[in-house]
Amino acid sequence: MPGRTFAEKVLGRASGNMKAKAGEIVEASPDLVMSHENTYLVSKAFSEIGLSRPWNPDRIAIVLDHRTPANTVQTAEVHSRIRELVNDYSIKRFYDAGEGICHQLLVEERLVRPGQLVLGTDSHTTTAGAVGAFATGVGATEMAGVWATGSLWLRIPETHRVELSGHLQKGTYPKDVALRIAAMIGPSGADYKCIEFNGSLIQDMPIAGRMVLCNMSVEMGAKAAVVVPDAVTKEWFRGFDPPVKAVVRSDPYAEFERKIEVEVSKLGPIVAGPDKVELSRSVDKFEGVGIDQAFVGTCTNGRLEDLIAAAEVLKGRKVSSSCRLIVAPASRKILVDAIDMGVAQTIVTAGGTLLPPGCGPCLGSHEGVLGPGEVCISSSNRNFRGRMGSDEAVIYLASPATVAASAIEGKIADPRRFLR
Repeated sequence: MPGRTFAEKVLGRASGNMKAKAGEIVEASPDLVMSHENTYLVSKAFSEIGLSRPWNPDRIAIVLDHRTPANTVQTAEVHSRIRELVNDYSIKRFYDAGEGICHQLLVEERLVRPGQLVLGTDSHTTTAGAVGAFATGVGATEMAGVWATGSLWLRIPETHRVELSGHLQKGTYPKDVALRIAAMIGPSGADYKCIEFNGSLIQDMPIAGRMVLCNMSVEMGAKAAVVVPDAVTKEWFRGFDPPVKAVVRSDPYAEFERKIEVEVSKLGPIVAGPDKVELSRSVDKFEGVGIDQAFVGTCTNGRLEDLIAAAEVLKGRKVSSSCRLIVAPASRKILVDAIDMGVAQTIVTAGGTLLPPGCGPCLGSHEGVLGPGEVCISSSNRNFRGRMGSDEAVIYLASPATVAASAIEGKIADPRRFLR
């Protein structure tokens, strides 16, 4: 008899149907739900249901991160309303403006645990799969229904297994691996699937790198993504209660709809664009393309490891006068650590502008909006026209090191020649 996949196990447990298989629809109860500024939309839909309180405030996390600090009077009003409802509903897991990006905080604060079902009103909720959870995005009205009932209908996805082997060269990072996989699978190649990452490369990869893989899986159409939990996962939770005693993995003989093998030893820096994530090629194919803005940050690559990688390239050098470098840490803790380590000083001394933790430039809301005809290279996850401002602007995606190298030259550049 075939075994069961990670997705079948987690959704089976959450629905009380341990025999549930891929393709079946179950009514599952989440362990944790999350919303950001769209909490306001969730609350409006919830109020129309007519209930006075959500089903379980202790399972709700709310983070203000997309437009922080408030960029308009309207945003400020939304933030105020959210703070009021947090107080009214006694929601303890609330992270106000400046604390960080929702996907970073769910993992950093250990709110997400291995084997949990996590729902969030943001497509990149899949990031939490880095610590062994089944995490997926839902709409605001769906979340209102979860607030009311404590459950949601979900179709159990089939699983695509990605085996990653080899070791990364100097100057190559998990973001490059993610962009390579995105080119292989395509924007809808994993539509409503659970991508499961495994292999020898994963064993060497810290949680930060695993978050990149799970985050970028959405750009392949995935419903969820997970890195197979291991000793690194358990170590992440060491000292945090309750201790992680067991994790959920696919059985050895589980049925996978597709298996993909990727060997990374010869992989170099990758750049994706313009306009599409799947247009990913070696950095040398793009070298010399002029840029107006370079951006390091977001829920994909705003972690301490990413800022360190950028700083290693920038140390002792200056950002080109023909472009601007913007850096946004993914959380307050990351910002504090970057300051304590001297990483932030290196970035600012080189000519970079340090932003408060948040999403701003990534979605084109503020703090780095692109104008018509401008070109940006970004460590974010999306580069469609209009994503960061003008629909006449062009966005390329790359690792933080490649972004930093490009900022120095004022054009897309290979980071390896800047690394000692």
